Amino acid sequence: MRSDGGDQKILLSGRPGCGKTTLIKRLVNRLAQSAGGFYTEEIRDRGTRVGFKIVTLDGDEAVFAHVEIESSARLGKYRLDLSALEAVGVRAVREAVQRGRLVVIDEIGPMEIRSPAFRDTVMEALASKAPLLATIFARSLPFTDMIKSRDDVVVIEVRPDNRERLVSELGEVLASRQNSSGRGIRGEHRTPNAETSN
Repeated sequence: MRSDGGDQKILLSGRPGCGKTTLIKRLVNRLAQSAGGFYTEEIRDRGTRVGFKIVTLDGDEAVFAHVEIESSARLGKYRLDLSALEAVGVRAVREAVQRGRLVVIDEIGPMEIRSPAFRDTVMEALASKAPLLATIFARSLPFTDMIKSRDDVVVIEVRPDNRERLVSELGEVLASRQNSSGRGIRGEHRTPNAETSN
């Protein structure tokens, strides 16, 4: 552990299916009254992934990527509704920043960063004094590489062999931040060369 102050920025990275979103949810369940932002859930149809939806910590939802929605923006097989991301996800993040709550962003990834408003909001959260807990795309992209190279972030690789430890360790760090004790966490400053998904 190290002391980094109350505005700690923690980024979770790792391989697909390593448990980043699950880790975020478990941590948020401990701190629901002091956090704001969103996480991403898969949409499945008869066992096949067909899209993603944004779910805010206040319970709002919006589909922002799907194989069947009408949109000119697309990534792979998914068409993107960036306006839904901005109306629900971006708004939730901005409100958390303004209130100085723990800011949760899941994910800073290739779909989300297609939105200029989302990119601007991520930068606002990083520049703010609010603590940040986010998942971030592991493979190299200019925007995400820039964020991971910042001196004020801690990048932590989530793996099957450290997930349970991280639940406990990060939970203590975030709870201690609530109590203004200013504890920090030592990150594993590695960027895995692996594709991630929400």
